[in-house]
Amino acid sequence: MPMYDYQCASCGHQLEAIQKISAAPLVDCPACNAPELKKMLSMPGFRLSGSGWYETDFKTGSKKNLAGGDKAD
Repeated sequence: MPMYDYQCASCGHQLEAIQKISAAPLVDCPACNAPELKKMLSMPGFRLSGSGWYETDFKTGSKKNLAGGDKAD
């Protein structure tokens, strides 16, 4: 389940909440009880880095060229 960051527009309180994607956003601030919570834009919990993944990374021999191009005989 994803983690969302919220901030109260009334008192400035910040919190993190683990919620289902289909769940309704939180509204009530736990610090001041005002219905002023807003979702904040935050960094994802993972980062993709490196040169990428290719179909040939884990294949051996004649199986390396599955997408076409130079055919192995």
